[in-house]
Amino acid sequence: MKLENLNRDSQHLLIIAAILVCVGIVMIYSASSCFAYEQYNDSAYYLKRHLIHCLFGLFIAGIFLKNGYKNLKKYAKVFLAISIIGLVLALLPGIGREAGGAKRWVKLGFIGFQPSEFAGFFLIVYVADILDRKQLVIRSFMQGFMPPLMVLGFSVLLILLQPDLGSSVCILTVGIIMMFVSGVNMAYFLPFLVPVITVFYFLIFKVVYRLRRIASYLDPWSDTQGAGFQIIQSFLALGSGGILGLGLGCSKQKLFYLPQAHTDFIFSIIGEEMGLIGTLSVVALFATFVWIGIQISIKAKDLFGRFLALGITTSIGLKAVINIAVSTGAIPTKGLPLPFISYGGTALIFNIIAVAILIKISNN
Repeated sequence: MKLENLNRDSQHLLIIAAILVCVGIVMIYSASSCFAYEQYNDSAYYLKRHLIHCLFGLFIAGIFLKNGYKNLKKYAKVFLAISIIGLVLALLPGIGREAGGAKRWVKLGFIGFQPSEFAGFFLIVYVADILDRKQLVIRSFMQGFMPPLMVLGFSVLLILLQPDLGSSVCILTVGIIMMFVSGVNMAYFLPFLVPVITVFYFLIFKVVYRLRRIASYLDPWSDTQGAGFQIIQSFLALGSGGILGLGLGCSKQKLFYLPQAHTDFIFSIIGEEMGLIGTLSVVALFATFVWIGIQISIKAKDLFGRFLALGITTSIGLKAVINIAVSTGAIPTKGLPLPFISYGGTALIFNIIAVAILIKISNN
């Protein structure tokens, strides 16, 4: 598919996604070079891996651009099975790899990936398919409401067992939004509210490390060397950047002060080096991306494309909002990467594929 053959929405979406990816490439090298040199004696270690993932994502995206998004519908059930198998593998000893106290990675030989990332993508495909197929009975409790809810509920349960509360909430929220737009009777959710709220209450307030995150969110200065350390360093990065920033590559917080500077808190490094102008520009890019994605969803010529575009757009937008909110201290700390920008191979690959699918839906 040639650039001149794309409609206006697709061209704008492609330009915005390309800018975000380029920002990510530059900022990952800037934020990770010192840490990478210290750990691997190679300042470009993370940059090279990120570029490899980017190229692989572009390769797969090219395949989607040639074949179209409707083929996804044919294999929706296969994708669902793959996502569930991946989530189960992450929990198995010897296969699931623990990082930061959670089993969120699968290691098969030299290949490592994060199942929750492709599970989120595949679930969007499956939910879009099932909502399309069930349109004639979408207001029915057993036929229209329960099938997508059961799939979402089981998948979220597997992710919670890792444990990964942030990804679970994100996937569940995207699924519910898709169900709402499809015409599902939202009153059916009422009987589930009490047990869901109860479960999340225990998951948040009865788990020690999550309770510490909430305490540090409310008053990070009460434990400056413990639970509040990371968010305080993020504040220092954002605050020291001022309006114009310290200059590209001039961050001080990336010098082993701010943990996960090239992943979950890369937005803070953008603020330190590029200032308020840089952070607002990133926010504006994501806001425009979401706006165009919603327009593509509204204009889609088939229901599957409409629901798929909505799910993809909502997922990327929600992750961006959560990441930026965490970096600025608006919500408690949660490890979700900033789409297109944070270091993370699995997430980057599927974000690039998602853009290709949106382009195909727009030009269908």
